[in-house]
Amino acid sequence: MSETVHLLVSPDAGRGRAGGARETVLSELAAADVEVVDITGADAVGSGRAVADVVAAGAGRLIVVGGDGLVHLAVQAVATSDTVLGVVPVGTGNDFARGIDGLSDDDLRASVRTALGPASPVDAIRTDHGWVASVATAGFSGDINGRANRLRFPRGPSRYTVATLVELPGMHTHDITVTIDGETFTTPAVLLAVANTGWFGGGMHICPDADATDGLLELTIVADVGRLELLRFFRLVFSGRHLDHPKVHAHRGREIRVEAPDLAFWGDGEPLGAAPTTMTAVPGALLLAGAHTDPGDRD
Repeated sequence: MSETVHLLVSPDAGRGRAGGARETVLSELAAADVEVVDITGADAVGSGRAVADVVAAGAGRLIVVGGDGLVHLAVQAVATSDTVLGVVPVGTGNDFARGIDGLSDDDLRASVRTALGPASPVDAIRTDHGWVASVATAGFSGDINGRANRLRFPRGPSRYTVATLVELPGMHTHDITVTIDGETFTTPAVLLAVANTGWFGGGMHICPDADATDGLLELTIVADVGRLELLRFFRLVFSGRHLDHPKVHAHRGREIRVEAPDLAFWGDGEPLGAAPTTMTAVPGALLLAGAHTDPGDRD
């Protein structure tokens, strides 16, 4: 009996690239002789409801064709379940795929074959506001996410650069209280990122030491830098060299809580919720097709 694959496509991901890839994906799935059940909804709410329903019914494999936003939507349902998640990354940033060894967005047909392959457990972040697959961020980086999501031009990761320039005049510092595995400190922060994988914002290597298989979260805090200094910082963040900056501080822990007034978090590039927010690494929360990992325990 052929395997049943539930398919979720985001036609808007990558400014329409996912919708355009649909026929190629279906062709590759047909060649693999699997039974395809398309659960794509009319909108995000409908798609989210459909994913939750099939996972609750015991779906064996879900393949998502889209970007980080669609991964975020799917993870709300598949985290800690026995459903295998396959990712065909055709979004604007594809930061989740970039952060997992074994996933790639270079070849569409190869990505489909990877999504049909064996699965390994990887971690996810459980928050007060839902699950996060890659990075939860707040402060100026959240403002950039919001602006980038509203931009219709340019396409691709460069829209994050444009969003940075547009939002820069309104940048300000937040006074935050952080608790990491029971240890508390306060600090000023222009932005912060709590990471399961290393990248956000279309290729910014914000937490270079993040590892989705170690059961830990990486926290990067950019303290009270000025606007011009922040622009220089963003030139370094694509390579991960920003960690050498004296106002960039890196921390690590299993559970991280952030408290601050008027601070909103984003997860995987999507609105998450307001602080205070507690974020916890859950080892092996996702069964991810194609991930190159060592087997680990699932909580």
